[in-house]
Amino acid sequence: MTDDAHAPASPAGPAPSEPSDPAAERLPDDDAQPDRPGWVRDTVVFLSGQTVSLFGSMLVQYAVLWHLTLETRSGAVLALSSVFGFLPQAVVSIFGGVWADRHNRKLLVVGADATIAVTTLALALLMLSGHDDLWLIYAALAIRSAGAGVQTPAVAALVPQIVPTRHLMRVNGINATIQSAMMLVAPAAAAAVYASADIVAVFFVDVVTAVLGIGMLLLVPVATIVRTHGEDGPTSYFGDLVGGVRYVAGHAFVRWVLVLFAVVFVLIVAPSYLTPLMVARTFGPEVWKLTANELAFSVGMLLGGGAVAAWAANRSRVGLIVGSTLAFGGISIGLGVSTNLWVFLGFMFLLGLAVPFFSTPSTTVLQETVEPEMQGRVFGFVGIVMAVAMPLGMAVFGPLADVVSVELLLVLAGAALFVVVGVALALPSGRRAVEEARRQAAGTPEDAATTDAVSTDA
Repeated sequence: MTDDAHAPASPAGPAPSEPSDPAAERLPDDDAQPDRPGWVRDTVVFLSGQTVSLFGSMLVQYAVLWHLTLETRSGAVLALSSVFGFLPQAVVSIFGGVWADRHNRKLLVVGADATIAVTTLALALLMLSGHDDLWLIYAALAIRSAGAGVQTPAVAALVPQIVPTRHLMRVNGINATIQSAMMLVAPAAAAAVYASADIVAVFFVDVVTAVLGIGMLLLVPVATIVRTHGEDGPTSYFGDLVGGVRYVAGHAFVRWVLVLFAVVFVLIVAPSYLTPLMVARTFGPEVWKLTANELAFSVGMLLGGGAVAAWAANRSRVGLIVGSTLAFGGISIGLGVSTNLWVFLGFMFLLGLAVPFFSTPSTTVLQETVEPEMQGRVFGFVGIVMAVAMPLGMAVFGPLADVVSVELLLVLAGAALFVVVGVALALPSGRRAVEEARRQAAGTPEDAATTDAVSTDA
């Protein structure tokens, strides 16, 4: 996809009709089409800017968590911080996706980053002047979360405007590797700054990284998606919102991916947050054991992202999604039955290793399948799933962990994932997705005819 890609849009109208043999995913055969000149330079600058900005954001994330923990030692305070840190993103993502389809996505990312930076700077100055009320921190967390609700769908929809379609999996894999590396570097950097100075110093670092990230993003040319309008003229914001809902509800394959994404988040991401509790209860509360638990997962994610970038670019997206979901189920059960710390850490490493094999093809297949003018709204729904599924899962698994063992919850979650995969593959959209993946892997002549088709039936 190039920056000047144009596609007709009628987001408030009926979903497009289904071809007789729809493609559940697209692995475009675009080798004959030359890549847009300068895309490598633009991609490098874009990812570099996002990495710098992400580094500062993660510093704040860890520093705020530690600050609230050390200053209040209150579970209620930490729970409230999670609400303010997640809920606004879920709400704003509903509208953020619409904005990403109506306006220049680069400017939306710049605006969100700038708003977050100004908010962080204001909080730093207030704390320097002696105002350290909890509500100020909550307010800043809420604004940062709302900014993420604008930024996340815009970034996901912007990537295909920069990167040619056949390189999306590799670039997304590289991005996943970078994010995993930040999970290793950011805690140590945050600890160093927080211990040697205070949380205000961390805020100032975040402001500087945001300015650098914005500056780099401004160097990347990104066109506004040009949309055509129906007989009634331009669609309203509400019409676009309704059109996005109807598109997701009527597009069988997109709906299939989003539902599977949500279920995996609830059954794997939420229980994985309880693994430190299992370590402390079963293997001992020593700090090095808790640290090893996090490192095993992060190192696995780092290597998994690199493997996806190097190896999985031409692999079936659906095959990777289904295979990694099955792997999650087996690994979760393995974690639950582990009686030796090192065996447990080995499974944590495998869990981290498997994550990019699910998240990267999920993102890539949506970027390849969804029309350019609809991607903002679709990724807005992805943002809602990510922001809601984890707290929802924790609301279920957290209290249960005080009634039954974490080991049992992990085993049950793993078994549930096997059931989920079975149901997902039994659905018509799932069967079509697997069949299309098999056909493309075999390189049958039908591929060319189905490459650009869109599955829309229920």
